[in-house]
Amino acid sequence: MPHREASIASYISVVHQELLIAGYRIGGPCDQAVGKEVVRYPYDGSIVGTVAEGGWSELSTALASAHDAFDSWRKSSIGTRIELLLNIASLTKARRQELADLAVKEIGKPVNMALAEVDRLVRTFELAAKELESDEWISRHVDISYDPRSQGAKAFVERRPRGVIFAITPYNWPYNLAAHKLAPALATGNTVILKPNPLSALCTLTLAHLIHEAGCPPGVVNCWNGPTPLVEKALRDPRVKMISFTGSAAVGWSIKQAHSHLPVTLELGGNAPAIICSSADLDQAIGKLVPSAYGYAGQVCISLQNLYVHESVYDEVRIRLIEAVKAVSTGDPSREETLCGPLIGTNLVEKILNMIDASGGKVLVGGEPNGNLLPPQLIEEPRPGSPLMTEEVFGPVLTLSRFSDLGDLAKDLNRGKYGIHASIFTNSDDDILVASEIETGGLIVNDSPSLRFDSLPYGGVRESGFGREGVCYAMEEMTELRSTVIRP
Repeated sequence: MPHREASIASYISVVHQELLIAGYRIGGPCDQAVGKEVVRYPYDGSIVGTVAEGGWSELSTALASAHDAFDSWRKSSIGTRIELLLNIASLTKARRQELADLAVKEIGKPVNMALAEVDRLVRTFELAAKELESDEWISRHVDISYDPRSQGAKAFVERRPRGVIFAITPYNWPYNLAAHKLAPALATGNTVILKPNPLSALCTLTLAHLIHEAGCPPGVVNCWNGPTPLVEKALRDPRVKMISFTGSAAVGWSIKQAHSHLPVTLELGGNAPAIICSSADLDQAIGKLVPSAYGYAGQVCISLQNLYVHESVYDEVRIRLIEAVKAVSTGDPSREETLCGPLIGTNLVEKILNMIDASGGKVLVGGEPNGNLLPPQLIEEPRPGSPLMTEEVFGPVLTLSRFSDLGDLAKDLNRGKYGIHASIFTNSDDDILVASEIETGGLIVNDSPSLRFDSLPYGGVRESGFGREGVCYAMEEMTELRSTVIRP
């Protein structure tokens, strides 16, 4: 589509993005006091633009700004917050194509997935606004009449904002994963310092500036991009009252250990399994699972990684799956038909190929990499204890294994280190009952493990995370309960 490609090129060629500190743009193209990083297109290495990279001076100013803004924002009316959230949703909707095109170029996300992410971003802010329509988010009365000491007294419970929330986001969903921290924080009267991943800083900084343009008061949302060591210094600042982190398990758990006195939510890694039972609709299963495994080159923490098929239908699934994987459209992420685009870096390609080599499995579908592009890989019966089965691949790799007893498989899965989402395809209620024993943050029946609704609680068990996101559940995490009793 030449017109589309030309429109992306004309927009992307002029991109530079500044930090957002206290309502000001910091680090413009001519500002020599603030560093700049060059952003390259993962698909072909061409220059996309530049992004400001701040130091401690900018980060400490963001801390002061968020702390100072909290006093007024926490007292803002529910109506004011609803208006802001809906303004953000409306402005995002108006800039839908621009935001999606930027995600295509900065992180190599296939354009249809990028558009879908922007659409979910809109819904996330709308969901936060809707939650505020309930008086329960301000306070609720509690019946204490059961106690004779309560005669004449009234009691109510308030949800009070925590304060400055330090939010750290990954590269793969630079809009909606940021929104899952920003929307609940704004709704509940908190202020935010948002730290984007340097691989997607253009997208996340653009979102932060959009929020400011939508009427967010200065200092309520600050967005700082810079060196990781400075983040740890900021997290030790007593003005930070909560940490919300999405990223790798190693980094997430180290943050929690170092800041055990603070409320911390962690959304970490996964190696999502799916199960095809003997009664499953095979067309439905394969149609859902192939995009889950290879969409965006598998760079999603709930991408399907390990597929288990009942022995009675294994041979048929194997034949169909090979054909479906070979048909996956791979390449230029700006093309609407592309499902599997580039990985974010060539270092990931080498890591993934080493995992495949060490797995002992049979390569049913494969192919050599071309730069950051790794063709979809389908690996049969890898060794059970190999990293391909136990670790997070975060790439376009699917393993295929057979099973005979669903109960035994559930027990095996529960011995793994991760558990965000799992899915099962079956037409048997008995199968669903057995699968309910799988210890995971979400169980998806007759759809892929990649399915997520933004209003549901989202998070993992074991090493996959701590706490829950999902709009109203994040709002709970970002508030403290206070009881008040009043006697006349």
